[in-house]
Amino acid sequence: MRMLIPLCVWLPLLALADAGATASAPAEPFKAMAFLAGHCWKGSFPNQPQTDEHCFEWIYDGRFLRDRHVVRGEGHADYLGETTYYWDAALGQVQYLYIENQGGYSKGGVTADGSSLVFPPAAYVDNGQERIYRSRWQRDGDDAYEAVNEFKSGGGWVLAWKVRMQKQAPAPK
Repeated sequence: MRMLIPLCVWLPLLALADAGATASAPAEPFKAMAFLAGHCWKGSFPNQPQTDEHCFEWIYDGRFLRDRHVVRGEGHADYLGETTYYWDAALGQVQYLYIENQGGYSKGGVTADGSSLVFPPAAYVDNGQERIYRSRWQRDGDDAYEAVNEFKSGGGWVLAWKVRMQKQAPAPK
């Protein structure tokens, strides 16, 4: 019994010490996305007077990655959205939940393919309507990436938009 008391005291402290050692580093599954964290990224839509800005930050000691974004343009209120990326151990993959200020949402996965982040087909749901999309973010050096988004149409895919995202100031905290 006397041996159990020190174990009950020291084991939780050892676990906390170990957790604190890695708190500031991103979890291994997020390594391919780590370049996004701590920065905002901004791009202009082609042939449209509007911009898209994404600001990424680690939350909960690097266990999750948050992306807050805003689309600004002429003739409409700002369009706001937030994505939380998380590790799903059962699926063995980074997953995300996206929500936006007009009531839409989507959830899906993301994988790394070389210097690209690949978002396989997923459903975007808004007002009971569902639209299937996919995306690929291709890194372009240390300060940019190209986001290509497509929508399912009939038996194929059509380009929705392609935006070059440029690194901006550090993400606000």
